[in-house]
Amino acid sequence: MFEDSLVESTGRIRTRSRYFAIGSFAVQSMLLAALMIYPFLHPATLPRQALTMLLTAPPLPSSPADLPQRAAPASMRSRPIPLDELLAAPIRIPHHVAMNPDSGAAPAGVDTGLARTVSGTNSELFDALGPPSRTIVKPAPPKGPVPVSSGVATGQLLTPIQPVYPAIARQARIQGTVVVQAVISKSGTIEQLRVISGPPMLQGAATEAIQRARYRPFMLNGEPVAVETTINVVFTLGGGG
Repeated sequence: MFEDSLVESTGRIRTRSRYFAIGSFAVQSMLLAALMIYPFLHPATLPRQALTMLLTAPPLPSSPADLPQRAAPASMRSRPIPLDELLAAPIRIPHHVAMNPDSGAAPAGVDTGLARTVSGTNSELFDALGPPSRTIVKPAPPKGPVPVSSGVATGQLLTPIQPVYPAIARQARIQGTVVVQAVISKSGTIEQLRVISGPPMLQGAATEAIQRARYRPFMLNGEPVAVETTINVVFTLGGGG
C-alpha cells in the first residue's frame, strides 16, 4: 500500500513540474519580447546619451586619397598616337593665323644648374671656359702625282705646245699623233716624260716641244700638287706641225 502511494505521488509531481516549466518559459519569452519592443514604441523614455549615439552619423573619411581607387578600364587608357595621325595634312587651311603676343618674348635665361645662360656675354660659364676652339682637319697630302685628264691639263697651259716638224719626216710625208705620258711638278714644269704611241720619226720633236711647255700650278685643297696626265701632239703636213 505504501508503494502504491509513492507511485501515485510520483506521477503527479512529474506532471505538475512539466506544465510549470512550459508555462515559465512562455512567460519569460513574453517578458523578453516586451522589453525589446518597448523602446521602439516609446523612444522618449530612452536616455539622451543613447539617442545621441544612435542618431550620430559616422565621420567622413579624411581625404579622397584614402578611398580605394579602381583601375581605369582598358578602353579609357591612353593609346599611342600613330605617326600618320600626327603628320596628317589639315582638312581646311585657315586664312588668318592667330598669334599669341606672349609667345614672341624670348626667355631671359635658362637655369642649367651650373650657370645662368643668357643671350649675351654675361654667361659665367662661357666666360670661364673661354671661346670654343675650332679644330681644322686638313686632309693628308697625296703620296704620288694626282692623275688628271688631258682636257684639264690643256686648260692649265700658259702657252700652247708648238712642235717643230722634222724635215726628214716632212719629206717622207709622215704624219700622225704622238701620245706622251707626262708628270707636271708643283711649279708647273715637266718632270718626267714617257712616249706611249706615235710615229718614231715624230716622237723626238713631240717630247722637245712638251719639255718647253709651262703650266699653272695645279691646286688641291688650297695647296699645289704634282699631277700626271697624257699629252697628245698632232703632226699634219697641211699646217706644218
